[in-house]
Amino acid sequence: MQLDSVRVLDLSRLLPGPYATQLLADAGAEVIKIEDTGSGDYARAMPPYTDEGVGAVFDAVNRGKKGVALDLKSEDGQEVLYRLAEDADVVLETFRPEVVDRLGVDYERLRAVNEDLVYCSLTGYGQGGPLADRVGHDLNYVGRAGMLDLVREDKDSRPQIPGYTVADMAGGLFAAFSIVSALLSRELGSGGGEYIDVSMTDVVLSFSQAVVQPVFEGEQPPPGEGELNGGYPWYDVYETADGEYVTFAALEPQFYRAFCEAIDREDLIGAHMTDDDAEREALRAELTDIFSARTREEWLEHLDGVEASVEPVYTLSEAIEDEQIASRDLIWDERRPRIGFPAQGSDVPTDRGRPVPGQGEHTAEVLRAAGYDDEDLDSLADAGTIVRE
Repeated sequence: MQLDSVRVLDLSRLLPGPYATQLLADAGAEVIKIEDTGSGDYARAMPPYTDEGVGAVFDAVNRGKKGVALDLKSEDGQEVLYRLAEDADVVLETFRPEVVDRLGVDYERLRAVNEDLVYCSLTGYGQGGPLADRVGHDLNYVGRAGMLDLVREDKDSRPQIPGYTVADMAGGLFAAFSIVSALLSRELGSGGGEYIDVSMTDVVLSFSQAVVQPVFEGEQPPPGEGELNGGYPWYDVYETADGEYVTFAALEPQFYRAFCEAIDREDLIGAHMTDDDAEREALRAELTDIFSARTREEWLEHLDGVEASVEPVYTLSEAIEDEQIASRDLIWDERRPRIGFPAQGSDVPTDRGRPVPGQGEHTAEVLRAAGYDDEDLDSLADAGTIVRE
């Protein structure tokens, strides 16, 4: 998983695009973050902040990148980008479709200077369709993709905003996957560059595989009643004696049986996978009483070693401190705590101490490598085309 020879031009800001390129950077790619010469990436100034006064979101998804501040609205700035694109492998952008055309950084223009370029557009609704130019954010996308409707107890309850920005992170992950796939395709000799159009709404809708089939058959799964979102009493969330919660996900008969035997309630075994509504609700009421008899920690202790698919509902703080997470080495803490690269392997890069770039911090370094001399840099800086530290 070493992408050391891959160079990525990241024209994105905020969260989805930077998360995609952060995954590539963690896998070893050289990521050059192109920011405008004004305020730069909006996430730099979004609270909460790190001790250094940098937006925490920016700090989380821009580690180890090189920062270049460039005015793409100017002809000179566009020429600089074209020069950088000549030696790049990947360009990722998150502009609305008409913006890349206006800035002269669309796929066709950049392919003219580098036919082997993998170019990824990551947007809310994709490059086609009636909503292609519409503004939006994560909440809009999960709403349109049908996910938000199902994130509630029943049809009369208010949809609940997910605790994580699902569309942003899923879109970034799928963009990174698509980029690596395109690079592999190029290396395997099936062609040169490639254009990739990733819609965050599309990605979220693709997550519906386990619940969408009834819709294709003309049925709308009611919130809280679908098999995997509240319909099964053996696949649900239950409150414990201390006001905490546990998840119970005994889909397989052997896991459900193990649970029933562990609590000396073999009489409940026969109700597993029943399709009788009354029997399901009677079982749910019974399980509600059973789980309310012990605290969360008492349940974890009682079922330790029992394959019953019962786990705690943790706060994010508890999740970060969990011994399982600690064993996976996911929290990187060389400079400050961060969520690291979520994969392990025999060839996964482990360079964790790289800081986030200052705005324009590597402008001079990157442009010199592209053939610009000090006189050129002075001229571009005087014209306001670049910012360099």
